[in-house]
Amino acid sequence: MTAHQNATISIEVSDFLLNCFVRSPNWQLWLSLPLSLLFLLAMGANGILLITIQLEASLHEPMYYLLSLLSLLDMVLCLTVIPKVLTIFWFDFKSISFYACFLQMYIMNCFLAMESCTFMVMAYDRYIAICHPLRYSSIITDQFIAKAAIFILARNVLFTVPIPILSAQLSYCGRNVIENCICANMSVSRLSCDDNTINRLYQFAAGWTLLGSDLILIFLSYTLILRAVLRLKAEGAVAKALSTCGSHFILILFFSTILLVFILTHVAKKKVSPYVPVLLNVLHHVIPAAINPIVYGVRTQEIKQGIQRLLKKGW
Repeated sequence: MTAHQNATISIEVSDFLLNCFVRSPNWQLWLSLPLSLLFLLAMGANGILLITIQLEASLHEPMYYLLSLLSLLDMVLCLTVIPKVLTIFWFDFKSISFYACFLQMYIMNCFLAMESCTFMVMAYDRYIAICHPLRYSSIITDQFIAKAAIFILARNVLFTVPIPILSAQLSYCGRNVIENCICANMSVSRLSCDDNTINRLYQFAAGWTLLGSDLILIFLSYTLILRAVLRLKAEGAVAKALSTCGSHFILILFFSTILLVFILTHVAKKKVSPYVPVLLNVLHHVIPAAINPIVYGVRTQEIKQGIQRLLKKGW
């Protein structure tokens, strides 16, 4: 077959079909309700958190700006994945255009990496707050947050751009059914009739470089924090120090755990149902988004008081 014929056939694939539990209607029925509730919770809780931080002058501090960025990233990830999954469940709209698929792929990879990087900057913020409290206000400034936001954006935008580009440049020879609920890179590229080795290698290298380096730096930050906390002699100082970074640690632990579970089930896919990695892939885009603002809202007194003041003004 000539190169011209290959190009002609690949052009024929103008859209993909997301095979999202379509062989198990019961899964779709039972998942649609909790998934829609989680989606509404994620959007509502993050929206309230963003509004509270914006309107409450007392929350105009670096730590809360980082929390706002995290909420924004969570909302974008939710909106990129969950509405499409729900339309498949409710209306059987499995089709997604070629370009929309690769746009979704890019946003998922980019914003997930940006979320990981934001956790890393937040860990550094907690490290300075615990280990160098007297220098905190001179190090963690609004200017520092602006530079950190630019770094988060630039690093992850540049490193994740090749993922959808490499996948989109492959030739798709008629097969267009994606065995997933989302346009995950490997789920899409395995439909190609070309060799996708470079695609797989870049996905692996970028993933471990971005997420791996962030997790190492987060682990290092909390190791130094723990060492500093254990040296505190004053009564109640340890509990106070740990409480200042408790919420952040819970979120990082949950983010890392669900990602690790997904990776392990994907590696051991022969031993688990093929639906499990697909389900975890979807849930990873909504559960952390729903939990993050709740954990901070419950554990952070300033945010709790800010929300209460806004509710009183609303009444």
